[in-house]
Amino acid sequence: MIAILPVSLFGQDNASAMLRSNGIGVSVNKAPVPASIAVFPKDLVETQKQSVARLEASGSTADISPETIVEFNGDELVLEHGTLSVNTSRGVRVRVGCLTVTPVNDAAWTHYDVTDLDGKVTVSALKLDVYIDARSRNLQQAKQPPRSNRSVVREGERKSREEKCGAAYLDNMGAIAGKGAIMNSPWAIGAGAIGIAVLMCFGLCHSDDPMSPTKP
Repeated sequence: MIAILPVSLFGQDNASAMLRSNGIGVSVNKAPVPASIAVFPKDLVETQKQSVARLEASGSTADISPETIVEFNGDELVLEHGTLSVNTSRGVRVRVGCLTVTPVNDAAWTHYDVTDLDGKVTVSALKLDVYIDARSRNLQQAKQPPRSNRSVVREGERKSREEKCGAAYLDNMGAIAGKGAIMNSPWAIGAGAIGIAVLMCFGLCHSDDPMSPTKP
């Protein structure tokens, strides 16, 4: 891991940050970068295996683990894959899919980790508490007060969620899809029953003709 570096005073308004790395396998917007470079909103940072990096802005740092993809957007980091470790006194949040992780106290130093692997988001509150807010694809749920989809990860706790919108909605869709599978549908079952009946009749309804006739 890279050595602990002081928080940079570059970009006082968090509109920009310094990206520092071990200089190997780190890219910004798909282009390899040196060990230290300024990044700006919408810049996409990617680390390869065995490479690490750190984003530094006034009052915040974010350590980027190997094999991580993250978009820098000032006070918001959009994690596409991998792990971030955020240490902030300015309420820097991390968004993963439809989930947003935010410090409960945006004026106090808060340290938390966010990992996104295979669609599962794990949040660890290392110092102070953080919120997990989930947006829903379901319109009725979206009209509910924001706190209805909010949970709290207390200091020292770890919680996991699905990164996709409306987990319950997706589960229902999965159940519907299972019931609607062609081999399990009522039409397919009915057709199968008719087919079996036809075959049975073909074998039984022609009892006048023996299975092995004596006459050719």
